[in-house]
Amino acid sequence: MNEQAQYQLTIKAYDKLGSLERILRVIRHRGGHIQSMQMQTIENNALTLTLILTTERPLSTLQNQVAKLEDVIAVE
Repeated sequence: MNEQAQYQLTIKAYDKLGSLERILRVIRHRGGHIQSMQMQTIENNALTLTLILTTERPLSTLQNQVAKLEDVIAVE
């Protein structure tokens, strides 16, 4: 079994109906396992989502897939 690396991922997105669910679905489908999650609404109808997650796959793959979502502003 491959060893899973732990990462912190910060996502800024528009706070629209279903945007959080779409982000979490992409993370799950790309092999990410969320250890902890913090979400807060910020100015201009946006949200910041900070995740601690583990994955066996390269983090860049997950970041690229999340960044493609229509509601996502930035992924760090």
